[in-house]
Amino acid sequence: MRQQKKQLLSSLNNNRRPTILYLLFAVSFLSLFLFAFQSSFFSGSFNSDRNAESISILSHFQSTVQQCVANRGLGLTSHIIDHCKLILKYPEGTNSTWYNAQFKKFEPLEYNYDMCETILLWEQYRNMTTVLTREYLDARPDGWVDYAPQRIAQLGTKKCYNKTLCEEHLNILLPAKPPFRPRQFHTCAVVGNSGDLLKTEFGKEIDSHDAVFRDNEAPVDEKYAKYVGLKRDFRLVVRGAARNMVPILNGSDNEVLIIKSVTHKEINAVIKTIPNPVYLFQGIVLRRGAKGTGMKSIELALSMCDIVDMYGFTVDPGYTEWTRYFSAPRKGHNPLQGRAYYQLLECLGVIRIHSPMRSGRRQDWSDVPSREMISQAHAAALRLKKSQAASDIGQFGNCKVWGNVEPGKSGPVSGSSDMSDIRKLSNYSKWEVMPFKSLRKEAQDHYMQMQGVTLYKMDGNKLDDLVCVRHSLKSEV
Repeated sequence: MRQQKKQLLSSLNNNRRPTILYLLFAVSFLSLFLFAFQSSFFSGSFNSDRNAESISILSHFQSTVQQCVANRGLGLTSHIIDHCKLILKYPEGTNSTWYNAQFKKFEPLEYNYDMCETILLWEQYRNMTTVLTREYLDARPDGWVDYAPQRIAQLGTKKCYNKTLCEEHLNILLPAKPPFRPRQFHTCAVVGNSGDLLKTEFGKEIDSHDAVFRDNEAPVDEKYAKYVGLKRDFRLVVRGAARNMVPILNGSDNEVLIIKSVTHKEINAVIKTIPNPVYLFQGIVLRRGAKGTGMKSIELALSMCDIVDMYGFTVDPGYTEWTRYFSAPRKGHNPLQGRAYYQLLECLGVIRIHSPMRSGRRQDWSDVPSREMISQAHAAALRLKKSQAASDIGQFGNCKVWGNVEPGKSGPVSGSSDMSDIRKLSNYSKWEVMPFKSLRKEAQDHYMQMQGVTLYKMDGNKLDDLVCVRHSLKSEV
């Protein structure tokens, strides 16, 4: 009998253990589920609060931008759509004389912009190189085969399966790594070619900058010195103008030429005979209303400078023709849309516009958002973008392609074996062998903050798809 009771109890215990185990498992699973649910709920609530905070910051920033446009826009007004989108409008009756033959209509008097995308885009440009380099072509998967041929006119082939063929054309202006660094200069002047410059005497003010950027064939001589200054550091040129650079340079050995689009045999022949450094623009395509060499010059300056001042980019509000300070009037890029976009950039703290149309313009930037406010708006726009994206968008979040440069193996200085003696003996290569210690402290600090990584923009105006190349910090410091 006792034996039967023991067997019965044992049987009951054995049956109870699985039940208890199942219960324990169920309780654990339920606890995990509740924890996950609560975490998700609080995380969602946290993200929602963060998004609300970001939208509040951006809305306040929009109001400041709106006031800035009202104060500085010469009749332009900003109309807020939401925390990111706005419309810039010209006054009714503005003389819209630019005729778009493609769409058979005159230039409109209002333009839609996304302020969040714009501030993210231009803040990113500040950290990138805008000069084409060998390391960029090496790192990009199709760099030499597909991309390099696009930068060479009259090549006769759409691909470079034979890398040597492309190298022959590009080596003359292809540095191994970026010759210019972010924050290399404190203040920079970008001088356009507008006839409005003859209404001012900005010459000494322009020359007081750490570096001056000019466009194409714009002359720099005593005749125009009081209007545009004499300092010459960088010149962005289209390929047509590059053929005529020798008389424009007029013995200025150190002015750096940067070719905007493509190179070809005629340009290369000129490069081999002059002492000036010559490079190829990296090729960012910015599909905006403000187009042309002037906008590229601003991109170039922002990739090197803390503060960018613009001169000679304005036209009278009711213009009838686009004038140049050194030649007869001619038609140019659509000025109304261009001026609207430049005004937006100024009120986003990207550039500072100097114009004879502004009375009392003497360095009064109190109505432009402060750097602190701009930084907060940039961070808020970045948070919103991160909340909408699956991947993290941090310092290197947009680096879709990575490359590495081994210490001491940065490649040759740009040039070729058949250069003239005047080029061989000049200091054209000084930018490519510049010691790290010779950079201003801000440029050194930026390089350290970026952990020795150089950012390159892939083609297109989106914020995605950077090519990023990692250098050894030890090789620099």
